[in-house]
Amino acid sequence: MNEQLEQALDQLAEEKGISRAELISMIEASLAAAFRKDYGQKNQNIVVKFDPETMGTKVYDVKTVVATPEEAEEDPQKFIDLETARDIKKSYKAGDEIVTEVTPKQGTSFGRIAAQTAKQVIIQKLREAERNAQFSDFKSKERTLQNGIVQRVEGDTILVDLGKATGVLFPSEQIRNENYSIGQRVKVLILHVEPATKGPKITLSRSHPDMVRKLFELEVPEIYNGSVEIKAVAREAGSRSKIAVFSNQDGVDPIGSCVGQKGSRVQTVMAELGGEKIDIIEWSEDPVKFIANALSPAKILNVQLDEESKEAKVGVLEDQLSLAIGKAGQNVRLAARLTGWKIDINGEKIEGASSETQAEPREGEVEAAPEGAVESSSAEAAEGKQESIDAAAEEAKEE
Repeated sequence: MNEQLEQALDQLAEEKGISRAELISMIEASLAAAFRKDYGQKNQNIVVKFDPETMGTKVYDVKTVVATPEEAEEDPQKFIDLETARDIKKSYKAGDEIVTEVTPKQGTSFGRIAAQTAKQVIIQKLREAERNAQFSDFKSKERTLQNGIVQRVEGDTILVDLGKATGVLFPSEQIRNENYSIGQRVKVLILHVEPATKGPKITLSRSHPDMVRKLFELEVPEIYNGSVEIKAVAREAGSRSKIAVFSNQDGVDPIGSCVGQKGSRVQTVMAELGGEKIDIIEWSEDPVKFIANALSPAKILNVQLDEESKEAKVGVLEDQLSLAIGKAGQNVRLAARLTGWKIDINGEKIEGASSETQAEPREGEVEAAPEGAVESSSAEAAEGKQESIDAAAEEAKEE
């Protein structure tokens, strides 16, 4: 019998993700409930010790000694006052435990109702432990990517099977115009995990900026090992994202690493996001260079900073104005989110300067990043070169 019990304990521990010690504790709690039902007396604090090897049980009434009768009256099942305790044994002091064995005589069995009580207790505790294990497991996975399968579609809300639990993908966390079908495999970001009575409440996302960050961590070994770092992400899900990258290691090209050979790495990320365009720019601790880079593929003439209000005035040639602003203001909007600066773009005419040349900054203005420092990459960038996104530039110029 004890061999069968050992196997059952091992199987439960594996299936439910619960330790053997917890399972033994559940068995002890269920036996204590059964004892109270059939043999328990008033003010007893029943504790059962169960030995799975011998299948033996010992039942105890456990009391903690407290200093005054008033304290003992708060919970007479668990507490006994010092004076009464010393009637039992004079050496007792406050804080001691009095353990009295009340094990039934050998051959005594529990009645049907007591056995049913024990069964209900252990089932309840198993469910509680399973919920707690699930919550702890998924709580540790917050802001990580997980593979899931679309389980159910309820209006605009998607329920995703994550294996041991189900997550919810609300409309606000979905990529715009993305369709989902039952049985479809999807990568999702675990956004929030909260405890609930029927198991953890798991909120998922595919529109959060961290989705882009985690996808690049999967695709780019240099990011995973720390030689390249994603400093910031700005995203309009389903349309375009900008990410700022920085190399922590000499000789490692951060933009080329993210783009991959013939754009293979960034193309994989874009495909997972339904074709969302991605601009990869180089991060700089110099805000002038960073802002200039962030507005790529537009060429920047000059940048003036107001540190107090965190505002930047950016000058561009007039034929670069629509490119810098982007479709419906998207390029400058994403650049502002990426850098944390409010950006005001002005078109300028400079006598003798053509759209093909980079004009010199005027006297008294902050010099922008030198040519070559304003870099952006996309899936179309070949061989990992740091160059502007041709498709985005053409799109902006047409407007």
